[in-house]
Amino acid sequence: MSIATQTGDHGETSLLFGRRVPKTDPHIVCNGALDELNAALGMARACLKDGVGDPFLTRQIFSIQRELIVLMGEIAVLPEDRERHSNSEYGVVTVAMVDALTAQVKDLETHHRIDFHRWATPGDGMGSAALEVARTACRRAERAVLALREGDATLSMDISRYLNRLSDLLWLWARWVETTENNQPATTA
Repeated sequence: MSIATQTGDHGETSLLFGRRVPKTDPHIVCNGALDELNAALGMARACLKDGVGDPFLTRQIFSIQRELIVLMGEIAVLPEDRERHSNSEYGVVTVAMVDALTAQVKDLETHHRIDFHRWATPGDGMGSAALEVARTACRRAERAVLALREGDATLSMDISRYLNRLSDLLWLWARWVETTENNQPATTA
């Protein structure tokens, strides 16, 4: 089977359970923003490999990318299929997932030295800049989820809480990477 199914040539695509919707449907717009976030996290993970925080950060980012797949599945459900989805094997965003991100934020704030002097101008290094791109994609995805929820009250608030906390975590990771990179001793050639 080819990736070019041509079923979307007229501006429609499928949600879970075979529901066809316009590609401009808020569920699709929201999942597009989440797809961008996942790609940005992949870029951050690639930029951080063999650098500051690797493998700790790269493992954490990969874990979050896997959770985003669960989140995207939950978004790809129309209200009339919400119960069917909750009874399926797909999974949902949970309070425990939000709490795990909150614990990471608290750990960074409590146990790691972070310099906040240049927080408004990303770009001190590839890793921190990539984390900032992921953070801004996360905020866009959060806004898309909140807009979707305005028309779909069945959508769990845990999703927007998860994205809000993830954005905080990405911001702190970027600061930590910058702080760590800027405080490493210079190497001599």
